[in-house]
Amino acid sequence: MSGAIELLLTTSPHDIGAFEVRRALPKRERRHIGPFVFFDHLGPATLAPGAGMDVRPHPHIGLATVTYLFDGEIMHRDSLGYVQAIQPGALNWMVAGRGIVHSERTAADKRDGSLTMHGIQTWVALPPALEECEPSFAHHPAATLPTTTQDGVWLKCILGEAYGLKAPVADPWPIFYLHAEFPAGSALALPANYAERGAYVVSGALEVDGTTTEPGTLAVFKEGTHVTLRAATPTRAMLLGGATLPGERTIWWNFVSSDKDRLAKAKADWKAGNFPKVPGETEFIPLPE
Repeated sequence: MSGAIELLLTTSPHDIGAFEVRRALPKRERRHIGPFVFFDHLGPATLAPGAGMDVRPHPHIGLATVTYLFDGEIMHRDSLGYVQAIQPGALNWMVAGRGIVHSERTAADKRDGSLTMHGIQTWVALPPALEECEPSFAHHPAATLPTTTQDGVWLKCILGEAYGLKAPVADPWPIFYLHAEFPAGSALALPANYAERGAYVVSGALEVDGTTTEPGTLAVFKEGTHVTLRAATPTRAMLLGGATLPGERTIWWNFVSSDKDRLAKAKADWKAGNFPKVPGETEFIPLPE
């Protein structure tokens, strides 16, 4: 293994009904990379005629969710009243704070069997001072996310700052998150000014100092090392990281908090029906027992 690589995390499958997702974070070996505490690779999967994604209303606290698609569409609805179709290349940034509820579904007019779903969903832990902030939602269309080409590699900045790009989201913590497209034979150095850094291979392969990472692998790099990513074939990757989170975070189901008593309250509130409702939705995901 390369001297710059701390860990190679392989994804584990999770069935969400309409298709399978592959989870790279959290893992026993690594709970987070910077503020990223959850990382799911959705698809690629072509939905059968009449089928669709139907993630019923469920709650979050203490985090922000990030949905980014390569293909397909997800209809987002939340307890603040927002209804937003998430389409390829755009960004949904939902800050849960003290509590929000949302659903993620395939719209009725997209269930003809032609929809291919492919994307990444991540959770960003909030700093302790913002864990109980007011919930909020922001949608940023694909054209509003800045792009550049560096050393032949096309880059889109989704969150934070890197490679001279700055995303439109007001990030609560030093962070970077980019969609990268590597042509065959290209190479790119990772930003050196973040304590924690990772690269997830969506398709193709990346090589670092003789170690090759395949699709479905999240490479975690040692702090302070120089990291150059090389692609022998066309490769799609997600580059991510940020400053080290202060304190410890506990994840229980859809809740993230630095206070375990707060997690207990969130569990009790969801079971008792005390969270806000998603307008127009009557279903919900019960609290896991």
